[in-house]
Amino acid sequence: MCVGLKYVKVISHNFFTVNSLCCIFFAVFFSSYTKAQKPFSINKYVDKARLFSAEKSEDAFFHLNEGITYYSAEKDTVNLVYTICELSYYYGHNLDYGNAYEGYWKALILADKSNNEKLKPKIYQGLGWLYLFFRRDEEALKYFELALSLNKQLLKEKKIHESLLLSEYFALINYYRTRNDLKKASEYLDRAKALQNRLGTGSFYLVSELGYVKGFSGEYEKGIALLDEASDYFKENNPSYMIIINYLYGQVHEKNGNLDKSIEAYKNTLALTNDYKRHSNYILKGNESLANIYSKQQEYEKAYYHRNIAAKVNEKIFGRTSEHNNHLFEINDKYRLQKENEKALQKERQIEKLEDEKRIGFLQNILMGVVVLFILLYSILFFRNLRRKHKLEKETLLEKRRLEKQKTKEVMELKNRELTASALQLIEKEEFIIKLKQSISKSDTIDVRTINRMLKGIQSSPGSNWKEFEARFTSINQSFYKKIRDKFPDLGQTDLKLCALVKLDFSSKEMSSLLGITIESVHTSRHRLRKKLQLKRGENLVDFIATF
Repeated sequence: MCVGLKYVKVISHNFFTVNSLCCIFFAVFFSSYTKAQKPFSINKYVDKARLFSAEKSEDAFFHLNEGITYYSAEKDTVNLVYTICELSYYYGHNLDYGNAYEGYWKALILADKSNNEKLKPKIYQGLGWLYLFFRRDEEALKYFELALSLNKQLLKEKKIHESLLLSEYFALINYYRTRNDLKKASEYLDRAKALQNRLGTGSFYLVSELGYVKGFSGEYEKGIALLDEASDYFKENNPSYMIIINYLYGQVHEKNGNLDKSIEAYKNTLALTNDYKRHSNYILKGNESLANIYSKQQEYEKAYYHRNIAAKVNEKIFGRTSEHNNHLFEINDKYRLQKENEKALQKERQIEKLEDEKRIGFLQNILMGVVVLFILLYSILFFRNLRRKHKLEKETLLEKRRLEKQKTKEVMELKNRELTASALQLIEKEEFIIKLKQSISKSDTIDVRTINRMLKGIQSSPGSNWKEFEARFTSINQSFYKKIRDKFPDLGQTDLKLCALVKLDFSSKEMSSLLGITIESVHTSRHRLRKKLQLKRGENLVDFIATF
């Protein structure tokens, strides 16, 4: 942003960007002091930082960095994300937008890895303000609406309290206000007021916004009255916020032609920025606004003075010599590209006179291309590694499931073998008793009746043998009967018994003994079963049953 190059023309052209700066941390400040916007556990490092935030910002940074180190070691992702967001907020208040931007993206990556959706709205809102400042309107609005949409979804799932929506409404109010879309700003103000009415709460942050909208919509006196209400509150409870309130006074007075009061309000803004280590961006805004008014009043010496201060602050924040914000120039800012193209055209005119400058310009272009290419390659490699990591995790999970499935199958096969052995023992017992009865029958010296009664008492009936077998089979193969009935609902009880024995690969003789029928009956039952299962000639019954 090039302030101070062409007086009023440049100030008018920069009005949008300056107003964007007005709101970048306006809503972040609001959310930080709204009790509803704290879905985190108690964080002693953030609490300590806030004690020093106004007068000793270096102490605030110290405690926040301590907190990041501590929560990283503890692997407490929730408090780590909270602390990083708070640190990014303080970076923003100290005009270090590069580190603020980097912090929010780091927090977003951590939130994605933890799959904690409740962490994301605060991050999305911070990113929205940063994109808005660099005139990435679509991205800014996308992140504001994403934060609101995600909080609405969480509210629908009853995971958050409704009051969290107030911060998202506040962000969108500021977004549309800075674009002079007061209709949209008013819509979100109405939503915020309706929500406050339901909750039985109030906010002087919204009162100040309403005063601004009223003052710009033809209700000058009402707008000033609302700003007076907010001013009385903030003087008592949050004096540093009067930096912003005075700027809003200045805007409303300027809009309605009361330039003397507007100048007074802007000067109050600048005076307060010297008293508090907060809202440092208003040094730029206040000086640009004063330069604009003095230009209208044709007081060019004062206009130049304030424009010169604004230009120095602007260079400190956004210039290529900025210590903290150099890496933000990779953001595709149309306004910045336009200014760079203008400089390139000037260099092309000079190239016609000086061949040496042509070589320098050529080398600069090559260097810029190498830097852009390096950034592009780094981004590609980063996201490729991220996708590769996700792919490996997915493959590991699939392999784990496959091994578990295989283990379950092996356990089932072992239990089925045990069941088969148990059934065969029953069959052998029955065969032994039958042979014993036959031997006793042939003997003349033994009381056959008495012996038969004893054998009958210890001999199980075929029906009881089957019940015992079926109970054990069902406990091992729980879904077998359900699967085969679902596909072949016409199968009877005898058919299902036969299917179970076929699955365990029993012979016809063993089936005969366990079911209490003849071998011929077993063959007949198998033949009928094949028909009901619609098996063609050559299809193996055992292989078919094994698929269930």
